[in-house]
Amino acid sequence: MTKIKLALCQMNVIDNKEKNLENATFMIEQSKSKNVDMIVLPEMFNCPYSNDKFIEYAEEENNSFTLNKISNLAKKNDVYILAGSIPEKENDKLYNTSYLFDKRGNIMAKHRKMHLFDIDVKGKITFKESDVLTAGDEVTIADTEFGKIGIGICYDVRFPELARIMVENGALILFYPGAFNMTTGPAHWELLFRSRALDNQVYCVGVAPALNEEASYHSFGHSIIANPWGEIIAEADEKENLIISEIDLSEIKRIREELPLLKNKREDLYEVKRK
Repeated sequence: MTKIKLALCQMNVIDNKEKNLENATFMIEQSKSKNVDMIVLPEMFNCPYSNDKFIEYAEEENNSFTLNKISNLAKKNDVYILAGSIPEKENDKLYNTSYLFDKRGNIMAKHRKMHLFDIDVKGKITFKESDVLTAGDEVTIADTEFGKIGIGICYDVRFPELARIMVENGALILFYPGAFNMTTGPAHWELLFRSRALDNQVYCVGVAPALNEEASYHSFGHSIIANPWGEIIAEADEKENLIISEIDLSEIKRIREELPLLKNKREDLYEVKRK
């Protein structure tokens, strides 16, 4: 399977979990009507992006209203779903966690955000996820019927070492559900996804919530797919949107043969160790 049809659900997220899940359900079913192979939701798709809401909306994996809903939708529609991320509670800790469901509705991988978003851009935005969230410590690679994929979340995309480890372990597509803001998004979002795709000669996919101007945190939107040549092949604006795009994994082999970056690495001088 070299050609894969992806659906990127850039949904509007509000302060109402049930409404968010209704919206996600609508976009998932709309995507399936387009005969897609994999559907991707945004970071914190069931929850407003704020520390107090992470606490309020948190769910335990084994008793999760949100995950049960997505599991049933994956099974019903016979489709892979990468459930962006939700605030996950385990014991007394909270994580920003992404779940990948297979076509039978089973969880086949989960990724806890490894790099927490602690920034202070003077006069523009200050946010500190570590006030309530705990960082994950596992690199996440899943083996699907169309090949291996790597999963990160938002701020994880800024760290090229993580992307390279996933690619060294066979990932052909890197997925980063994210929610860049109106300061970092215009400056870095597109550049980062093109860079991670180009550096590693893979497809790199980012899926964000739409801009909700009534929320305290303003998402940049602009869900995106970059190809192994570093080109953008699909991108939304800031509004709620559903992107349907087909990617061709055979392009990876062709581009790596034409420009053999990974073969030309000097591992006698430096090395990014595998997982």
